[in-house]
Amino acid sequence: MRKKPELLAPAGTMEKLKVALLYGADAAYVAGKSFGLRAFGGNFTRDELKEAVEFAHALRKKIYVTLNIYAHNSDIKQTPQYISYLAEIGVDAVLVSDLGLFTLCRSQAPSLPIHISTQANNTNWLTAQSWRELGASRVVLARELAFHEISDIREHTDVELEMFVHGAMCISYSGRCLLSNFFTHRDANRGMCAHVCRWKFALTEEKSPGEYFPIAEDERGTYIMNSRDLCLLDRIDEIVGLGINSLKIEGRMKSVHYVACVTKIYREAIDACCAGEDFTGRLPIWRKELEKISHRPYTEAFYNGNTDEATQSFETSKNFQSTDFIGLVRGYDAKTRIATIEQRNHVKIGDTIEFFQPTLPSFHQKLTAMTDLEGNAIQAAPHAQQIFQIEVQSPVEPYTILRQNIV
Repeated sequence: MRKKPELLAPAGTMEKLKVALLYGADAAYVAGKSFGLRAFGGNFTRDELKEAVEFAHALRKKIYVTLNIYAHNSDIKQTPQYISYLAEIGVDAVLVSDLGLFTLCRSQAPSLPIHISTQANNTNWLTAQSWRELGASRVVLARELAFHEISDIREHTDVELEMFVHGAMCISYSGRCLLSNFFTHRDANRGMCAHVCRWKFALTEEKSPGEYFPIAEDERGTYIMNSRDLCLLDRIDEIVGLGINSLKIEGRMKSVHYVACVTKIYREAIDACCAGEDFTGRLPIWRKELEKISHRPYTEAFYNGNTDEATQSFETSKNFQSTDFIGLVRGYDAKTRIATIEQRNHVKIGDTIEFFQPTLPSFHQKLTAMTDLEGNAIQAAPHAQQIFQIEVQSPVEPYTILRQNIV
């Protein structure tokens, strides 16, 4: 059997963390309320970080905490005590891109492993090895690398390597962008990106103020900086063969449905690959699953070399999905076969629902009866996070996703 890489999933909230680990991730990366690059991703209080570590360690899994902002002077004062706290609660590593924060981590918590963030633009083996010699235990590769470059880096250094295999891409070099600063005064490199690259742009001419000209021959204009989403599912066998230590999913601001689905599909693909199975027949099924979540059209981006127009989505920045996330299983009574559901989107009698489970097989069922917690019959669950109960035809696990095809 081939050596199995770690599957690393995003977790913007406690709920997403639990979903990520229960659906198959070996580790999750999270952020505290400061110093991470997703200021609007929910993020964790100090007590929640401690709870996250305890939850993960009980499952023999890991928690990494992002400290990957590019720090300004005002950021430094709070950092030493925070680093000490992370070491105290037993986080398994921190992700850093700023050399000053790296040095501070080394002095403040010498035994705390440090991973070098993709924000540090790790594009060659000499950089990776240099971080290794400075004391980093892992380097996260830049997303602008082709297969042959990744292979060359692996051959030249023994530091652990991590790479992105799925998720949103950025128009800027490994996320180092100033568009958000210019347009909205929100610093992308300190966690407050406004995603200006997804906006619709048109040309103006200085002698014709107020007139806007589409960049493409389309009345809607064009989204010239709107990258497609990365998907390297078809390349898992090659990537595992390289000896990459960790395969990373982007998405701390994505939904619970996204985290569950992407994590489970890559878990199955990695397991099949490392077991030496011929899984080519399963690839179309896995690809179909990845179409069910909210996403932009997929691309392999830089993996095959330089990108071209096929890596961009010029027509729209809209996301696509083939299913709606409508609920989450909060409990199940095996004797009565009653499942307790927390609603996330409108659901009613007569709907056919798919139960997408962490480890048990998925199944479909038509809703013929629903009750509230007092046992009163109801026809629908229209209110956000309403709790209701249904009888299910097969056993269900906690955190099972309920979803419905979009007509």
